[in-house]
Amino acid sequence: MIVITGGAGFIGSNLVAALAARGLSELVVCDWLDSGDKWRNLAKHEIADLVSPDDLFTFLDVNEGQIEAIFHLGAVTSTTETDADLVIRTNFTLSSALWHWCSERRVRFIYASSAATYGDGAQGFDDDGSIGALARLNPLNVYGWSKHAFDRRITRLVGAGGSHPPQWAGLKFFNVYGPNEYHKGTMRSVVVQIFTDVAAGLPATLFRSHRPDVADGGQKRDFIWVGDCVDVMLWLFENRAVNGLFNLGTGKARSFADLASAVFRALGKEPHIRYIDTPPEIRDKYQYFTEANMTRLHAAGYSTPFQSLEEGVTRYVREFLTAADPYR
Repeated sequence: MIVITGGAGFIGSNLVAALAARGLSELVVCDWLDSGDKWRNLAKHEIADLVSPDDLFTFLDVNEGQIEAIFHLGAVTSTTETDADLVIRTNFTLSSALWHWCSERRVRFIYASSAATYGDGAQGFDDDGSIGALARLNPLNVYGWSKHAFDRRITRLVGAGGSHPPQWAGLKFFNVYGPNEYHKGTMRSVVVQIFTDVAAGLPATLFRSHRPDVADGGQKRDFIWVGDCVDVMLWLFENRAVNGLFNLGTGKARSFADLASAVFRALGKEPHIRYIDTPPEIRDKYQYFTEANMTRLHAAGYSTPFQSLEEGVTRYVREFLTAADPYR
């Protein structure tokens, strides 16, 4: 049995799809479905159970001995969430409780961290999991801090020789895009937001640069296709001796202008981009560059090439966003 928290969400449902495609039927999803179309993220795949987050530990205790691994992807992911208590309860306290449960029951634990732990990038984007390196990072929002706090806590526990799951891995996801993110509203990837405008005959809208050394649209991110993220998680599941904290991006930053152009090209159109001022309330916290250092994951043995920006965006647009059924 494999438990996927956040399994009806964006990355979680893509993982469920991939595990189901491998013939694994004992998949337990822990998530809220709410009142929208989030259920469609799971509709094509067989699952063994759907557990409310409120009932998670009861379920785990009842099924102790049957659970092989927990993929902990459930989180409050909004970088603009202001309820710090909610974020900490979900992203830190729950994660810590799951860590201890997996440690005591010898269950493998793979969880989602975030590139938001790097803050403004002043310390670089090296996934050095040492206590000292983590102490130097300064997240810019409570979401990033909550993920960082958990990374630091388990690093301290492991370093002190405390009990830990038989396999553990944290993944610092960078800018992920792909199918099944439609329920995320304003937190959807820039790819789908641009596609919506372009498909309606409108120009793509990007933030203007407010730095003299960066052109409008020249702000860069490490954009990664969700299928590549899933492939890494499946590889970790197959390689139980691999432990640690790892970046998960492509290792190559690309500009928002490149991204917008890729959407236009995938639709057979010439790029048409308009620029607006970055809102003042986020301007001083806006990142102009992120790029994952992927050395550690490759050194651990992962060798599958990642999709290029053009490959991933084209696949997303043509196989999902323009399809009658855009769900994976």
